This record gives sequence, C-alpha cells and structure tokens, in this order.
Amino acid sequence: MVKTLISILIALGLLIGISIFQMIHIEREFADFSAQLEALYDKTEAQTATREDAEAVRVSWNEKKKTMHIWVPHTDISYVDYWLSEGLSLIDTKQYDQALSKIEVLIDICRKIPSSYSFSVENVL
Repeated sequence: MVKTLISILIALGLLIGISIFQMIHIEREFADFSAQLEALYDKTEAQTATREDAEAVRVSWNEKKKTMHIWVPHTDISYVDYWLSEGLSLIDTKQYDQALSKIEVLIDICRKIPSSYSFSVENVL
C-alpha cells in the first residue's frame, strides 16, 4: 500500500514537473520568436526590411520548431509556417504594407499559442 502511494506521488510529481517545464519552454521560445518578429515588423514598417532579414527570421523559426514539435501539435506549427512564408514572400517582393499585416498576425499567434498550454481553468476543463 505504501509503495503504491509513493509510486503514485512520484508519477504525479514527474507529470507536474514536466508540465511546468513544457509551459516555461513554450513561453520562452515564442517570446523570443515574437521579439524577432517585432524587430522585423519595425524594419518592414520603415520599408528597410530585406530578404536577408526575412531569411534570418525563418532560419530562427526552423531551429525553434525542431524542439517545439515535441510539445506543440503540428497544426499550430504549420499555422505559423504558413503565415511566416506568406509574410516573408511579401517582404521579398517589397510589398511592405501587405507584409505588415501578416507579421502582425504572426505576433498575435505567438502571444496566443503559449496561453493554450498554460495552467488555466479553460485549459483544464
């Protein structure tokens, strides 16, 4: 009986610990990516963004999503991929006004996805 209770408590502790790590990791990765997007947004707004700036953001996202696939479903990641590709192609063709709206949506997505994986009543129920 005691061994069973100890095993349950250890499993519960591991589950809570991993959940906290997941929440912190996702929050940190998306906050970092959001900061990069905001810098790209500022450059796009000033119409000084280049293909190299856009590619740097894409490379960064590709690195981040390698570990994000462990925690975040593929649909959320592909959603970011879709908006990122569209925004970056608009920067490449110097359609800055349209690119701004795409980057703005990406910034909003980067704020909302981590909240989907946080400890909150709406996520538990």
